[in-house]
Amino acid sequence: MRKDVRILLVGEPNVGKTSLIMSLVSEEFPEVVPYRAEEITIPADVTPERVPTHIVDYSGTLIMLVPLILVGNKSDLVEHSSMETILPIMNQNSEIETCVECSAKNLKNISELFYYAQKAVLHPTGPLYCPEKKDMKPLCVKALTRIFKVSDLNNDGILNDNELNFFQRTCFNTPLEPQALEDVKNVVRKNLNDGVCDNGLTLKGFLFLHTLFIQRGRHETTWTVLRRFGYDDDLELNQDYLFPPLKIPPDCTTELNHNAYLFLQSVFDKHDKDRDCALSPDELKDLFDVFPYMPWGPDVNNTVCTNDQGWITYQGYLSQWTLTTYLDVQRCLEYLGYLGYSIIAEQESQASGITVTRDKRIDLQKKQTQRNVFRCNVFGDTGSGKSGFLQAFLGRNLMEHRSYYAISTTYVYGQEKYLLLHEVFPDFDYLSDADVACDIVCLVYDISNPYSFEYCAKVFKQYFMDSKTPCMMIAAKSDLPEIKQMYGFSPLEFCRRHKMPPPQSFTCNTAAAPSRDIYTKLTTMAMYPYNSTFWLRMSVGATVFAVLGFAMYRVLKHV
Repeated sequence: MRKDVRILLVGEPNVGKTSLIMSLVSEEFPEVVPYRAEEITIPADVTPERVPTHIVDYSGTLIMLVPLILVGNKSDLVEHSSMETILPIMNQNSEIETCVECSAKNLKNISELFYYAQKAVLHPTGPLYCPEKKDMKPLCVKALTRIFKVSDLNNDGILNDNELNFFQRTCFNTPLEPQALEDVKNVVRKNLNDGVCDNGLTLKGFLFLHTLFIQRGRHETTWTVLRRFGYDDDLELNQDYLFPPLKIPPDCTTELNHNAYLFLQSVFDKHDKDRDCALSPDELKDLFDVFPYMPWGPDVNNTVCTNDQGWITYQGYLSQWTLTTYLDVQRCLEYLGYLGYSIIAEQESQASGITVTRDKRIDLQKKQTQRNVFRCNVFGDTGSGKSGFLQAFLGRNLMEHRSYYAISTTYVYGQEKYLLLHEVFPDFDYLSDADVACDIVCLVYDISNPYSFEYCAKVFKQYFMDSKTPCMMIAAKSDLPEIKQMYGFSPLEFCRRHKMPPPQSFTCNTAAAPSRDIYTKLTTMAMYPYNSTFWLRMSVGATVFAVLGFAMYRVLKHV
């Protein structure tokens, strides 16, 4: 809604512009009329639309304004109406909102005149309706179609009584009485064969009703609905609606809260028509039909869990939303806006669905965290097996099309957490702050390549040796014969010297889905980075076990 309305009275000299203003203010005809009235402001609390209104006596040359109100003043001087003469002019000029005859002397239609002017600004006909075609304009139809689909909570193509009542309360703060609801549907039935189906309002019926409102001069009804669902005067979603303010201090992250997850689950359920806990391409397209564009590209299928057909599963769907919230919360707010989160969840804005976590340093000081999403940056030289490591987290072997992200859930001491893996570009000299900032570091080397480990050692020593970020070494491609690494220390000795857990063997070249144990370890380390003594004990214990194991192997070899 506009913050104020500015009305200019335009016309030839002596047509009575100033008299109209003076009569409105004093509620009587002025005996002495000044050449030009000063600008006046009518407070919001005395106007029907509750918007401050500024009225200006414009004495300059005629200008073109949109919208326009055509005023026939001094009606007290004639005995007949001029409306028959004016109506053809209105029909030829669609920018003219309405026409009113008035008299400053008799105080006829004075307040009505300014009410219509205010209404023409706040609820203009132009963006909604085309008089020549006697139908709503495409942008209006598009906006109302989105509103219908958002309001269709079970996605069956009709608005049943419960959905209509929820819609009514949302837009007008009052439910419809049962009889009023039936009256509305009866009006649609009489005028449209397929406007009502199974005693519910179809999209055609919904659009017909709004066309009827507009044709009967009740533009404010349609505008109230449009604005409640976030539309501006140009029938575009308002930027304030799509991007509500959200303050994110440094070293804090963003996550979806419980209410947002419940809403997103309901959106999934309403579009998973075959109840297979996955979204087919058609179901996904239907879900995003309320968006102006398709927000998820083909890379999503390699970023989250999918079923055997390559369709995004329920878990993958929530994971993708979690990833978007973590990496680009503004985009997440926008997406939730398209889905109508604040309306359906009855919240002030999308920002109420976001949790901003506390500073990571406070977590370290208190030795506990409430965060649910942990970022693991994966480093490794070209061909070290990083992509396979990411895809294995999603339960599959390396696919042809890669993604630099993989996200899914893990369980740490019975708590469900999200682990976000990010494959960092291997160019060692161009690592940015974003490449380094994470909760845990994964250093991947290829055990069959003698020069692979050196890259991991350099990355660790340059970027992480003096940081408090926990690191884990991954000995990838463990199904292949291990070759001695051409470095000053073996990977095991390097980890021991730098108080890291021993290298973790890993391969995605398995008949079954790769083990997820290693990802649980990564999440646990990310959750408890301050527990360095635990990881050191694990490292020492594993080293001792490895030494004893090697000694036992030598004994057995000579038996």
